[in-house]
Amino acid sequence: MNTVAIVGNGPLENIPDLALYRDAVNIWIGADRGALTILEHKLQLDYAHGDFDSVSDIDKERIKNSANYFQEYPIEKDKTDLEIALEHALSLQPDRIYIFGATGGRLDHMLINVQLLNIVVKQQINAIIIDKQNKIEWTCPGTYTIEKDEEYEMISFLSMTEEVRGLTLTGFYYPLTNHTIKMGSTLSISNHLISNYGTFSYDKGIVLVVRSRG
Repeated sequence: MNTVAIVGNGPLENIPDLALYRDAVNIWIGADRGALTILEHKLQLDYAHGDFDSVSDIDKERIKNSANYFQEYPIEKDKTDLEIALEHALSLQPDRIYIFGATGGRLDHMLINVQLLNIVVKQQINAIIIDKQNKIEWTCPGTYTIEKDEEYEMISFLSMTEEVRGLTLTGFYYPLTNHTIKMGSTLSISNHLISNYGTFSYDKGIVLVVRSRG
């Protein structure tokens, strides 16, 4: 599976040990200070994008000299550094995209970073935002198999549209059958699997799946 990882400019304390993903990731892309974070984890920096206003001149030079490809943008622009990096990742036609450094810090940045997942899913590419506490995945109607993860045991299903229809959860402690959940409902929060695998499915709407440490 061809996997691209993007590291954004989120707080360092929210970013997990990237070395744990070394074998799973084929290409590393740094967005702004995320490029330096990749280097600090002793990983290969394949691409670096951003205005680099969050790093010193010395660190920017280090990024420029270390990256296989370096592109600097003006501070005033119509897209965030992370969106630019994501567009590049999509151009590589991966099977999966991991996004680190996209949560914590400014709430507006975190919310739009979650919404950026919608762009990826529309191209039928799996994308997950990962931090030390959560894994966040944007889904479309369909049927999904979900595997138990001892580190991120709690699983929540959030409606990102006015309503989600036909939500069915099988193999979960709190099962559901053909249920409709409204935006803002807490019915499908804090669930967990009762075996190694479970399934969830729905017919209409958009569901954000959040896996969290207990």
